Amino acid sequence: MTEKMHPIAPNPPRKALLLHRQMQRVWSDLPGWRGAVCSVNHSTIGLRFMATSFLFFAIGGVLAMLIRAQLATRDGAFLDTQLYNQIFTMHGSIMMFLFAIPMLEGLSMWLLPKILGSRDMAFPRLGALGYWCYLFGGLIILSSLLFGVAPDGGWFMYVPLSGKTYTPGINADVWLLGVTFVEISAVAAAVEIIVTILRLRAAGMALTRMPLMGWYMLGTAAMMLVGFPPLILGSILLELERAFDWPFFDILRGGDPLLWQHLFWLFGHPEVYIIFLPAAGVLSTIIPVFARTRIMGYGAIVAAIVGLVFLSFGLWVHHMFTVGIPHMALAFFSAASALVAVPTSVQIFAWIGTMWAGRVELRLPMLHVIGFFVTFVMGGLTGVMVAMVPFNWQAHDTHFVVAHLHYVLVGGFVFPMMAGITYWMPMISGRFRVRALGEAAFWLIFLGFHGTFFVMHLTGLLGMPRRIDRYPDNPEWEWLNLVSSIGGMVMSVGFALFVLDIAMQWLFGRRSHRNPWKANTLDWAMALPAPPYNFSSLPSPGRDDATAILPLARGEGLLPGAPRPRREVLVTDAGTGRPDHVAVVPGNTALPIWTAAALGSFFLLMLAGLYVVTPLAIAAILWAGWRWGGFMGSRADAPDIPVAPGLSLPEHWQVRQTLAYSGTVTLLVADGTLYASLLFGVAFLTVIAPNWPAPDSGLGLGALLTAGAALLAMALATLAARLAETWRATPSGMGAALAGVLAAGLALVLLGGLAMLLDDPRRHARDALRAVLLGYAVFHAVVALMLGLRSLCDARQGRTSHQRRGAAPVWQLFQAFWLATSALSLGVVALQEIG
Repeated sequence: MTEKMHPIAPNPPRKALLLHRQMQRVWSDLPGWRGAVCSVNHSTIGLRFMATSFLFFAIGGVLAMLIRAQLATRDGAFLDTQLYNQIFTMHGSIMMFLFAIPMLEGLSMWLLPKILGSRDMAFPRLGALGYWCYLFGGLIILSSLLFGVAPDGGWFMYVPLSGKTYTPGINADVWLLGVTFVEISAVAAAVEIIVTILRLRAAGMALTRMPLMGWYMLGTAAMMLVGFPPLILGSILLELERAFDWPFFDILRGGDPLLWQHLFWLFGHPEVYIIFLPAAGVLSTIIPVFARTRIMGYGAIVAAIVGLVFLSFGLWVHHMFTVGIPHMALAFFSAASALVAVPTSVQIFAWIGTMWAGRVELRLPMLHVIGFFVTFVMGGLTGVMVAMVPFNWQAHDTHFVVAHLHYVLVGGFVFPMMAGITYWMPMISGRFRVRALGEAAFWLIFLGFHGTFFVMHLTGLLGMPRRIDRYPDNPEWEWLNLVSSIGGMVMSVGFALFVLDIAMQWLFGRRSHRNPWKANTLDWAMALPAPPYNFSSLPSPGRDDATAILPLARGEGLLPGAPRPRREVLVTDAGTGRPDHVAVVPGNTALPIWTAAALGSFFLLMLAGLYVVTPLAIAAILWAGWRWGGFMGSRADAPDIPVAPGLSLPEHWQVRQTLAYSGTVTLLVADGTLYASLLFGVAFLTVIAPNWPAPDSGLGLGALLTAGAALLAMALATLAARLAETWRATPSGMGAALAGVLAAGLALVLLGGLAMLLDDPRRHARDALRAVLLGYAVFHAVVALMLGLRSLCDARQGRTSHQRRGAAPVWQLFQAFWLATSALSLGVVALQEIG
């Protein structure tokens, strides 16, 4: 009877349900504890990042309240100086490295595939590895506080204060090794974000049509890719000095403490905009929705993003105006610091114009947006003030700078993130929020924040320096500090209410319907809560907004369902969004957590001073790295996969420009930045540091010429292997892979010989830098050898052919980079010998 009354209607819902069940079987996490350990799904990993970062934020907030309790009175009897220094350092380190960056990583991993029309990130296992590295590294840093060995030199770890002379314990080592471990996560996230944005957009979504959030995250990831390597290098150099007495920062032996400041702030100032850009992306997404209009000035905002990315790397010296740099440099960096306000203002006026042109609905997310406007604009104005050299000299290292920093970071990141959480929470929980709690939390946070930090400008102008734990001779600061401390407590209550609001929504909120905010963006074109696969079928050209909900659920888009029991994503051209091929991404696996554990064991052994045992950890890392390569190839040629009627595409192992290849290119940008930072260190110490020129070297030009000839021979062998592959002289790739293995093996023998000829790295900074250059070359030779062996194994197992390339393109690219950097290092050492 029902079938006669409705002969057609049941079919589309039944088809949508069938597709849903297919996708759930393939894309869901494993049940129980295995799901917690083995999940690589972008939504799961993104939520873990955000939840963990918020826990660290809560811990950092508790430490901040301890600081405020100490400064509420002149005598500061609450904490002793040593513990205060540890708490002060841990607060800054947690907020910068364990909250802000991981929060934006989590948001991007969770959100990007949804707004771009994809099912997952480009490298699911890499995202999971990043999370475990972040968690383990954060626990290492946090546990140091419990055992009384927390870092105490400030979150910037200036030398010589953080050197072995003034910090003889392991306090500084905890920071150096823990932060470096965490930053593996940041670099991994940057690689994944860039490749996802460029290669996994919906079909037909050209860069000029990409949502602004994609542009913001692309700029953020590019800055992370270039901004984090200098700090990683600085941490490595300082740890080598502390552990093995290599004098990179020791003035008596050719080092210079200013090198640390340069490397740190090459990261530290872009860090501000790394934090700001994702928050600005949230604002550019939310404001048009609640203004019921389109964003004003799309092209101008994109230009402003690009301008911020470039300008942010020309400002780092404005943190060093008082160290005695030349006046010409002072003028240049002061002007650049003021100029960066221009692209920021472009975005702010675009947001104001959008609200002016529309009809704003003052819902809870918009309250947080208003909190952003008030707070961030005030922070930006004080930023222009400290960018001026005369004022900077007066306010430097005072509480005025502390107030400016918090106005920029809380205003430019925390308020937008709270707006984003309240906006996307229905997509996470599938429920509406409970009324009134969120509004009360906002006002407590807003009023408590300004009560805390506005008066801190005044204490700074009155001369109160940073990093002091008591001020018995300055009664005029006491009442201002007491007001700040009371405001901090009010703000803490507000954050507690915010968490309660989220928990109440998750547990007791009524069920939300689809697209509750009536947005027109693709992230709302799915069921609530969002399924692990995002879309039953992928958006096709013309279906890239929320109106595509039902057609995508019925399988009317591209690559519908999961007829093959594997996770498939559509890879498109980086510029035009034209479909290129289908990539099969890995499913649930415990490999990321085992790899993170191997990396963590290396850092823990270094922290314990067990350097003799570290080769065991390195062997575990190499084993894990070898296991990662097993996903590179197939043992048989396969027909093209039907993507849509009349459109079939090859699988990823049958093309050269794979996601792995794009990821390698992106990773080498970060690698090249680290190497360029190392060359900057060589040049800086050679030109600026005292106690140069260095003592005579025992290396000699003969050894350098021999090494140069060997490098040339390896380059010719690599080129010959590439030409053989191009001319198809070796159909299986066996010859090319064998040539790569032999070249890398010969390189390791050569580099080992050079190591025996080097002078004692403890003698002078020049000799220590040469040892680091050699270590850099050895590390890359080992990786090249592993990639060559991977290609050789793939060829022997029948995984490669003219169509199936396997790991060979990645190996060739990495081999070329390694040869180029090794030749450049050889040239640098030769110039030193000639000079």
